[in-house]
Amino acid sequence: MLPWIELDRATIPGEGGELRLKQRGQEFSIMLGSTELMNSRLSGSEEALATLSLERIAGRKDAHMLIGGLGMGFTLRAALAAAPEDIKITVAELVPAVVAWARGPMVDFHKGTLDDPHVDTHVGDVGALIRSKKAAYDAILLDVDNGPDGLTRASNDSLYNYIGLRAAKTALRAGGVLAVWSSAPDAAFTRRLKEVGFAAEEVHVRAHGKRGAKHVIWMAVNR
Repeated sequence: MLPWIELDRATIPGEGGELRLKQRGQEFSIMLGSTELMNSRLSGSEEALATLSLERIAGRKDAHMLIGGLGMGFTLRAALAAAPEDIKITVAELVPAVVAWARGPMVDFHKGTLDDPHVDTHVGDVGALIRSKKAAYDAILLDVDNGPDGLTRASNDSLYNYIGLRAAKTALRAGGVLAVWSSAPDAAFTRRLKEVGFAAEEVHVRAHGKRGAKHVIWMAVNR
């Protein structure tokens, strides 16, 4: 078996954690310490984050989608493949190196999606971007950290607490959808979504094929 080769390291702004980009043949991995955050072979649930969201905003003209977290670009690629021609997509990525990796060692894997005319890239905190907007988005997709139970940055919790959810609700247009990816269920988060005023549905999706681990996607409609 081919060995893993470390291609680069990047500090996560604000709290000093470090991401590592590794490659083995055609396979890529992004690690935080000894924990693998994402792997290029596992894309099913990240793609579903996009397709499920688009289903819920189908028929809207000039829809604007915000994707929080570029990662390996699975969600963005799926959105571009399924979205109507008049879609606008903003991708917010906190770690500048992740964007650089998409244009550098992973350029063939990302397939030029960051240069698509429908896409704007925002290098910065998606939470700050959400808090600065009012009725701006038809869909907000959050694939940040490990889900509501944060792993990489304690400040990511502010996306998923009551204040963060109210900010997302304000940033969404009426009938818009907040879609949240998680590696595991979280009953308390489901309750928070409903208490803030979202119509929330918890969807279980395989990470890969029919045998991969099950991940969770919350689909929360702004009523």
